[in-house]
Amino acid sequence: MASDSKTRRECATNLRDNQDKISHMTAFLGLDGFVDEIVHVVDQRQDAENFNRLPSIQSLSDRIEDASGKSTNLELVTHRIKIGGNGPIMANALATFGLHVTYLGALGYPNAEPVFADFCRTAETHSIAQPGHTDALEFDDGKIMASKLTPLNEITWANIEERFGRRQFAAKILGSQFVAFVNWTMIPYMSDIWEKTLNEILVGQPQTRRKIFFDLADPEKRTREDIRRALELISLFGQYFDVTLGLNEKEAFELAEVFDLSGFTQDRNGIEQLTVKLADRIPVETLLVHPVRYALAFTNHELTVVDGPHVARPVITTGAGDHFNAGFSMGKLLSFENQECLLCGVASSGFYVMNGKSPTVDDLTGLMENWPEQPSN
Repeated sequence: MASDSKTRRECATNLRDNQDKISHMTAFLGLDGFVDEIVHVVDQRQDAENFNRLPSIQSLSDRIEDASGKSTNLELVTHRIKIGGNGPIMANALATFGLHVTYLGALGYPNAEPVFADFCRTAETHSIAQPGHTDALEFDDGKIMASKLTPLNEITWANIEERFGRRQFAAKILGSQFVAFVNWTMIPYMSDIWEKTLNEILVGQPQTRRKIFFDLADPEKRTREDIRRALELISLFGQYFDVTLGLNEKEAFELAEVFDLSGFTQDRNGIEQLTVKLADRIPVETLLVHPVRYALAFTNHELTVVDGPHVARPVITTGAGDHFNAGFSMGKLLSFENQECLLCGVASSGFYVMNGKSPTVDDLTGLMENWPEQPSN
Protein backbone atom coordinates (compact mmCIF):
# COMPACT_ATOMS: atom_id res chain seq x y z
CA MET A 1 0.00 0.00 0.00
CA ALA A 2 1.16 3.54 -0.64
CA SER A 3 0.88 5.46 2.61
CA ASP A 4 -1.38 8.50 2.29
CA SER A 5 -0.72 11.93 3.71
CA LYS A 6 -3.07 11.32 6.65
CA THR A 7 -1.14 8.20 7.69
CA ARG A 8 2.18 10.05 7.40
CA ARG A 9 0.88 12.96 9.51
CA GLU A 10 -0.38 10.54 12.16
CA CYS A 11 3.00 8.79 12.22
CA ALA A 12 4.78 12.14 12.57
CA THR A 13 2.52 13.01 15.52
CA ASN A 14 3.20 9.66 17.17
CA LEU A 15 6.94 10.19 16.82
CA ARG A 16 6.75 13.66 18.38
CA ASP A 17 4.64 12.31 21.24
CA ASN A 18 7.24 9.60 21.91
CA GLN A 19 10.44 11.65 21.75
CA ASP A 20 10.93 11.54 25.50
CA LYS A 21 10.46 7.76 25.45
CA ILE A 22 13.05 7.45 22.67
CA SER A 23 15.59 9.33 24.75
CA HIS A 24 15.40 6.64 27.45
CA MET A 25 15.79 3.62 25.15
CA THR A 26 18.96 1.51 25.18
CA ALA A 27 20.52 -0.33 22.25
CA PHE A 28 23.54 -2.60 21.80
CA LEU A 29 24.87 -3.24 18.29
CA GLY A 30 27.82 -4.90 16.55
CA LEU A 31 30.10 -6.19 15.23
CA ASP A 32 31.65 -4.81 12.05
CA GLY A 33 33.34 -1.54 11.11
CA PHE A 34 34.67 -0.01 7.92
CA VAL A 35 36.27 3.12 6.59
CA ASP A 36 34.17 3.95 3.52
CA GLU A 37 35.52 5.90 0.58
CA ILE A 38 32.66 7.09 -1.63
CA VAL A 39 34.12 6.99 -5.12
CA HIS A 40 33.09 8.35 -8.53
CA VAL A 41 34.44 6.79 -11.74
CA VAL A 42 35.59 9.35 -14.30
CA ASP A 43 33.98 9.16 -17.74
CA GLN A 44 35.51 12.26 -19.34
CA ARG A 45 37.73 14.85 -17.73
CA GLN A 46 37.58 18.49 -18.84
CA ASP A 47 40.49 19.79 -16.75
CA ALA A 48 42.26 19.21 -13.44
CA GLU A 49 39.17 20.16 -11.44
CA ASN A 50 36.20 19.14 -13.60
CA PHE A 51 35.00 15.82 -14.99
CA ASN A 52 31.87 13.90 -15.91
CA ARG A 53 31.41 10.64 -14.02
CA LEU A 54 30.14 7.39 -15.39
CA PRO A 55 26.42 7.61 -14.65
CA SER A 56 25.44 3.95 -14.36
CA ILE A 57 26.71 0.49 -13.51
CA GLN A 58 25.92 -0.46 -17.09
CA SER A 59 28.21 2.29 -18.39
CA LEU A 60 31.02 0.90 -16.21
CA SER A 61 30.25 -2.60 -17.47
CA ASP A 62 30.47 -1.36 -21.07
CA ARG A 63 33.82 0.33 -20.36
CA ILE A 64 35.23 -2.88 -18.85
CA GLU A 65 33.85 -5.05 -21.67
CA ASP A 66 35.51 -2.79 -24.25
CA ALA A 67 38.84 -3.44 -22.49
CA SER A 68 38.57 -7.22 -22.80
CA GLY A 69 41.64 -8.57 -24.59
CA LYS A 70 43.36 -5.18 -24.25
CA SER A 71 43.63 -3.06 -21.12
CA THR A 72 42.25 0.18 -19.76
CA ASN A 73 42.61 2.69 -16.97
CA LEU A 74 39.79 3.67 -14.64
CA GLU A 75 40.24 6.93 -12.78
CA LEU A 76 38.62 6.84 -9.35
CA VAL A 77 37.95 10.10 -7.53
CA THR A 78 37.24 9.97 -3.80
CA HIS A 79 34.12 12.03 -3.20
CA ARG A 80 33.94 11.52 0.55
CA ILE A 81 35.47 9.47 3.38
CA LYS A 82 33.03 8.41 6.10
CA ILE A 83 32.27 5.81 8.73
CA GLY A 84 31.24 2.53 7.18
CA GLY A 85 29.92 -0.88 8.02
CA ASN A 86 26.33 -1.87 8.58
CA GLY A 87 26.76 -1.72 12.34
CA PRO A 88 28.35 1.71 12.81
CA ILE A 89 25.99 3.36 10.31
CA MET A 90 22.89 1.82 11.88
CA ALA A 91 24.14 2.56 15.41
CA ASN A 92 24.97 6.16 14.52
CA ALA A 93 21.49 6.61 13.05
CA LEU A 94 19.86 5.28 16.23
CA ALA A 95 22.05 7.53 18.37
CA THR A 96 21.06 10.51 16.21
CA PHE A 97 17.40 9.69 16.91
CA GLY A 98 18.28 10.01 20.59
CA LEU A 99 18.68 6.42 21.83
CA HIS A 100 21.41 5.48 24.28
CA VAL A 101 23.59 3.34 22.01
CA THR A 102 26.51 1.05 22.82
CA TYR A 103 28.55 -0.22 19.89
CA LEU A 104 31.06 -3.08 19.88
CA GLY A 105 33.00 -3.79 16.71
CA ALA A 106 35.93 -3.03 14.44
CA LEU A 107 36.62 0.67 14.81
CA GLY A 108 40.39 0.42 15.31
CA TYR A 109 42.54 -1.40 17.83
CA PRO A 110 43.83 -0.47 20.32
CA ASN A 111 42.50 3.00 19.44
CA ALA A 112 39.61 3.98 17.19
CA GLU A 113 40.45 5.38 13.77
CA PRO A 114 39.93 9.17 13.39
CA VAL A 115 37.01 8.74 10.97
CA PHE A 116 34.95 7.33 13.87
CA ALA A 117 35.63 10.29 16.20
CA ASP A 118 32.18 11.87 15.92
CA PHE A 119 30.49 8.47 16.27
CA CYS A 120 32.52 7.77 19.41
CA ARG A 121 31.21 11.04 20.88
CA THR A 122 27.60 10.21 19.95
CA ALA A 123 27.57 6.63 21.26
CA GLU A 124 29.40 4.50 23.80
CA THR A 125 31.88 2.61 21.64
CA HIS A 126 34.21 -0.32 22.20
CA SER A 127 36.53 -1.77 19.57
CA ILE A 128 38.26 -5.13 19.35
CA ALA A 129 39.75 -4.97 15.84
CA GLN A 130 40.91 -2.75 13.02
CA PRO A 131 38.20 -1.73 10.54
CA GLY A 132 37.82 -3.04 7.04
CA HIS A 133 38.05 -0.69 4.08
CA THR A 134 35.48 -0.20 1.32
CA ASP A 135 35.67 1.69 -1.95
CA ALA A 136 32.02 2.36 -2.72
CA LEU A 137 31.70 3.14 -6.43
CA GLU A 138 28.42 5.07 -6.62
CA PHE A 139 26.25 5.48 -9.71
CA ASP A 140 22.78 6.83 -10.35
CA ASP A 141 21.35 3.29 -10.50
CA GLY A 142 23.23 1.65 -7.63
CA LYS A 143 26.67 1.04 -6.19
CA ILE A 144 29.54 -1.42 -6.31
CA MET A 145 31.22 -2.11 -2.97
CA ALA A 146 34.85 -3.24 -3.20
CA SER A 147 35.93 -4.24 0.29
CA LYS A 148 39.10 -5.36 2.07
CA LEU A 149 37.91 -7.61 4.88
CA THR A 150 40.97 -9.24 6.47
CA PRO A 151 40.80 -7.18 9.72
CA LEU A 152 37.34 -8.59 10.43
CA ASN A 153 38.93 -12.00 11.01
CA GLU A 154 39.76 -10.57 14.45
CA ILE A 155 36.07 -10.43 15.37
CA THR A 156 36.00 -13.67 17.38
CA TRP A 157 34.48 -14.89 20.62
CA ALA A 158 37.96 -15.10 22.12
CA ASN A 159 38.66 -11.45 21.33
CA ILE A 160 35.26 -10.38 22.67
CA GLU A 161 36.19 -12.06 25.94
CA GLU A 162 39.76 -10.76 26.00
CA ARG A 163 39.38 -7.24 24.61
CA PHE A 164 35.84 -6.34 25.76
CA GLY A 165 35.01 -8.80 28.51
CA ARG A 166 32.57 -11.66 28.76
CA ARG A 167 30.74 -10.14 31.73
CA GLN A 168 30.37 -6.78 30.03
CA PHE A 169 29.18 -8.44 26.80
CA ALA A 170 26.58 -10.43 28.73
CA ALA A 171 25.39 -7.32 30.57
CA LYS A 172 24.83 -5.48 27.30
CA ILE A 173 23.03 -8.42 25.68
CA LEU A 174 20.79 -8.97 28.70
CA GLY A 175 20.27 -5.35 29.70
CA SER A 176 19.55 -3.54 26.41
CA GLN A 177 16.03 -3.04 25.06
CA PHE A 178 17.32 -3.52 21.52
CA VAL A 179 20.16 -5.69 20.20
CA ALA A 180 21.43 -5.91 16.62
CA PHE A 181 23.98 -8.19 14.97
CA VAL A 182 24.65 -7.13 11.40
CA ASN A 183 26.98 -7.87 8.47
CA TRP A 184 27.10 -11.62 9.00
CA THR A 185 28.56 -12.25 5.52
CA MET A 186 31.76 -10.28 6.10
CA ILE A 187 32.49 -11.59 9.60
CA PRO A 188 33.68 -15.20 9.22
CA TYR A 189 33.17 -16.09 12.89
CA MET A 190 29.80 -14.39 13.43
CA SER A 191 27.85 -17.66 13.51
CA ASP A 192 30.22 -18.99 16.18
CA ILE A 193 29.65 -15.81 18.21
CA TRP A 194 25.87 -16.25 17.90
CA GLU A 195 26.15 -19.87 19.03
CA LYS A 196 28.24 -18.89 22.04
CA THR A 197 25.78 -16.12 22.88
CA LEU A 198 22.87 -18.56 22.78
CA ASN A 199 24.60 -21.34 24.72
CA GLU A 200 26.61 -19.34 27.27
CA ILE A 201 24.81 -16.01 27.73
CA LEU A 202 21.11 -16.50 26.99
CA VAL A 203 20.52 -20.11 28.09
CA GLY A 204 18.27 -20.18 31.13
CA GLN A 205 17.40 -16.48 30.88
CA PRO A 206 13.75 -15.37 31.17
CA GLN A 207 11.88 -14.72 27.93
CA THR A 208 11.50 -10.96 28.27
CA ARG A 209 10.61 -10.46 24.57
CA ARG A 210 13.00 -7.62 23.90
CA LYS A 211 13.83 -6.73 20.28
CA ILE A 212 16.71 -8.10 18.21
CA PHE A 213 17.62 -7.35 14.61
CA PHE A 214 19.75 -9.33 12.16
CA ASP A 215 21.15 -8.38 8.75
CA LEU A 216 23.04 -10.90 6.62
CA ALA A 217 24.53 -8.31 4.21
CA ASP A 218 24.71 -9.85 0.73
CA PRO A 219 25.39 -13.54 1.46
CA GLU A 220 25.96 -14.48 -2.20
CA LYS A 221 29.57 -15.56 -1.61
CA ARG A 222 28.78 -17.80 1.38
CA THR A 223 27.86 -21.46 0.96
CA ARG A 224 24.32 -22.75 1.31
CA GLU A 225 25.40 -24.66 4.40
CA ASP A 226 26.77 -21.49 6.03
CA ILE A 227 23.62 -19.52 5.21
CA ARG A 228 21.31 -22.24 6.50
CA ARG A 229 23.28 -22.47 9.74
CA ALA A 230 23.07 -18.70 10.19
CA LEU A 231 19.31 -18.70 9.63
CA GLU A 232 18.84 -21.58 12.08
CA LEU A 233 20.79 -19.69 14.74
CA ILE A 234 18.81 -16.51 14.07
CA SER A 235 15.56 -18.43 14.57
CA LEU A 236 16.84 -19.77 17.92
CA PHE A 237 17.14 -16.20 19.24
CA GLY A 238 13.34 -16.20 19.03
CA GLN A 239 13.31 -18.07 22.35
CA TYR A 240 14.39 -14.82 24.03
CA PHE A 241 13.64 -11.95 21.64
CA ASP A 242 11.18 -10.70 19.06
CA VAL A 243 13.38 -11.28 16.00
CA THR A 244 13.50 -9.14 12.87
CA LEU A 245 15.55 -10.21 9.85
CA GLY A 246 16.22 -7.48 7.31
CA LEU A 247 16.94 -8.14 3.62
CA ASN A 248 17.38 -5.92 0.61
CA GLU A 249 15.97 -7.02 -2.74
CA LYS A 250 19.15 -8.78 -3.88
CA GLU A 251 19.48 -10.64 -0.60
CA ALA A 252 15.86 -11.82 -0.81
CA PHE A 253 16.50 -13.43 -4.18
CA GLU A 254 19.74 -14.97 -2.86
CA LEU A 255 17.82 -16.62 -0.02
CA ALA A 256 15.24 -17.82 -2.54
CA GLU A 257 18.03 -19.80 -4.20
CA VAL A 258 19.06 -21.27 -0.84
CA PHE A 259 15.52 -22.57 -0.35
CA ASP A 260 15.15 -23.64 -4.00
CA LEU A 261 12.38 -21.10 -4.56
CA SER A 262 12.04 -19.82 -8.10
CA GLY A 263 9.69 -18.22 -10.58
CA PHE A 264 9.42 -14.83 -8.89
CA THR A 265 9.44 -11.73 -11.07
CA GLN A 266 11.39 -8.66 -9.96
CA ASP A 267 8.40 -6.35 -10.06
CA ARG A 268 6.43 -5.43 -6.95
CA ASN A 269 3.99 -8.30 -7.25
CA GLY A 270 6.82 -10.83 -7.57
CA ILE A 271 8.70 -9.43 -4.57
CA GLU A 272 5.52 -9.48 -2.48
CA GLN A 273 5.06 -13.15 -3.32
CA LEU A 274 8.72 -13.89 -2.59
CA THR A 275 8.53 -12.16 0.81
CA VAL A 276 5.58 -14.31 1.84
CA LYS A 277 7.31 -17.51 0.70
CA LEU A 278 10.54 -16.62 2.53
CA ALA A 279 8.59 -15.87 5.69
CA ASP A 280 7.20 -19.42 5.50
CA ARG A 281 10.77 -20.78 5.48
CA ILE A 282 12.39 -18.46 8.03
CA PRO A 283 10.72 -18.60 11.47
CA VAL A 284 11.22 -15.05 12.74
CA GLU A 285 8.63 -12.62 14.06
CA THR A 286 9.19 -10.06 11.30
CA LEU A 287 10.77 -10.47 7.87
CA LEU A 288 11.75 -7.22 6.16
CA VAL A 289 12.52 -6.74 2.47
CA HIS A 290 13.48 -3.27 1.28
CA PRO A 291 13.95 -2.61 -2.43
CA VAL A 292 15.07 0.90 -3.40
CA ARG A 293 11.65 2.57 -3.81
CA TYR A 294 9.47 0.77 -1.26
CA ALA A 295 9.64 -1.68 1.65
CA LEU A 296 7.75 -4.74 2.87
CA ALA A 297 7.25 -6.27 6.31
CA PHE A 298 5.67 -9.63 7.09
CA THR A 299 4.45 -10.24 10.65
CA ASN A 300 1.75 -12.58 11.97
CA HIS A 301 0.78 -13.78 8.49
CA GLU A 302 0.20 -10.21 7.30
CA LEU A 303 2.17 -8.40 4.60
CA THR A 304 2.51 -4.61 4.72
CA VAL A 305 4.02 -2.54 1.89
CA VAL A 306 4.92 1.16 2.03
CA ASP A 307 6.39 3.41 -0.66
CA GLY A 308 9.40 5.58 0.10
CA PRO A 309 9.76 9.26 -0.73
CA HIS A 310 10.74 10.14 -4.29
CA VAL A 311 14.44 11.04 -4.48
CA ALA A 312 15.38 12.31 -7.94
CA ARG A 313 19.09 12.96 -7.28
CA PRO A 314 20.57 11.06 -4.33
CA VAL A 315 23.45 12.75 -2.54
CA ILE A 316 24.63 9.37 -1.24
CA THR A 317 23.31 5.81 -1.37
CA THR A 318 25.89 3.84 0.64
CA GLY A 319 24.28 3.35 4.07
CA ALA A 320 20.67 3.91 2.95
CA GLY A 321 19.66 0.37 3.93
CA ASP A 322 21.23 0.75 7.37
CA HIS A 323 19.24 3.95 7.91
CA PHE A 324 16.09 2.14 6.86
CA ASN A 325 16.86 -0.59 9.41
CA ALA A 326 17.41 2.00 12.13
CA GLY A 327 14.14 3.81 11.43
CA PHE A 328 12.14 0.58 11.27
CA SER A 329 13.72 -0.69 14.50
CA MET A 330 12.91 2.54 16.32
CA GLY A 331 9.29 2.11 15.26
CA LYS A 332 9.31 -1.46 16.58
CA LEU A 333 10.71 -0.27 19.92
CA LEU A 334 7.83 2.22 20.12
CA SER A 335 5.36 -0.64 19.49
CA PHE A 336 4.16 0.96 16.25
CA GLU A 337 2.24 -1.14 13.73
CA ASN A 338 4.24 -2.30 10.72
CA GLN A 339 2.92 0.45 8.44
CA GLU A 340 4.28 3.14 10.76
CA CYS A 341 7.51 1.19 11.34
CA LEU A 342 8.02 1.02 7.58
CA LEU A 343 7.27 4.74 7.28
CA CYS A 344 9.95 5.46 9.88
CA GLY A 345 12.33 3.27 7.87
CA VAL A 346 11.73 4.75 4.42
CA ALA A 347 11.72 8.29 5.84
CA SER A 348 15.05 7.66 7.55
CA SER A 349 16.69 6.26 4.41
CA GLY A 350 15.03 8.89 2.23
CA PHE A 351 16.28 11.78 4.33
CA TYR A 352 19.76 10.28 4.39
CA VAL A 353 20.08 9.85 0.62
CA MET A 354 18.66 13.34 0.04
CA ASN A 355 20.88 15.12 2.56
CA GLY A 356 23.92 12.90 3.12
CA LYS A 357 23.51 12.82 6.90
CA SER A 358 21.58 10.90 9.54
CA PRO A 359 18.19 12.40 10.44
CA THR A 360 16.94 13.45 13.82
CA VAL A 361 13.39 12.63 14.86
CA ASP A 362 12.46 16.21 13.90
CA ASP A 363 13.93 15.59 10.45
CA LEU A 364 11.77 12.45 10.11
CA THR A 365 8.58 14.21 11.12
CA GLY A 366 9.36 17.11 8.79
CA LEU A 367 9.84 14.74 5.86
CA MET A 368 6.63 12.86 6.64
CA GLU A 369 4.73 16.14 6.55
CA ASN A 370 6.43 17.34 3.35
CA TRP A 371 6.61 14.09 1.40
CA PRO A 372 8.36 14.22 -2.01
CA GLU A 373 5.97 12.51 -4.43
CA GLN A 374 6.81 10.85 -7.73
CA PRO A 375 5.99 13.44 -10.42
CA SER A 376 3.09 12.46 -12.64
CA ASN A 377 3.84 11.90 -16.33
